[in-house]
Amino acid sequence: VQLVESGGGLVQPGGSLLISCEASGFRFDDYAIGWFRQAPGKEREGVSCISSYDGSRFYANSVKGRFTVSSDNAKNAVYLQMNNLKPEDTAIYSCAAHKRLYASATYCADLGLAQQRYEQWGQGTQVTVSS
Repeated sequence: VQLVESGGGLVQPGGSLLISCEASGFRFDDYAIGWFRQAPGKEREGVSCISSYDGSRFYANSVKGRFTVSSDNAKNAVYLQMNNLKPEDTAIYSCAAHKRLYASATYCADLGLAQQRYEQWGQGTQVTVSS
């Protein structure tokens, strides 16, 4: 199982950025993919979750309305579109995979963003929001 993030970079406040997570080595439909971030000196926090099999999505309150998670099953990829970025969004963003236990339109909401529930992790991509 391998997860590889890409697309990070430097963006001005109010700007947008699209980051990607490409998965390999497992059946994509069997997993929910979460996005997490860790800012310098802070604990890692959950950002979003998507389960492409049942279409469920979930967002942390801090990004709701600004970030959108999507997936492309043909490419085994998950994307995080980040709009109206703020300096406090600066962090290393990582994706992680959770083996789905059942199918439900609320699976990601039920799963939540507790790190210990995600089994496989990528290395992360740096996102810096600064003028």
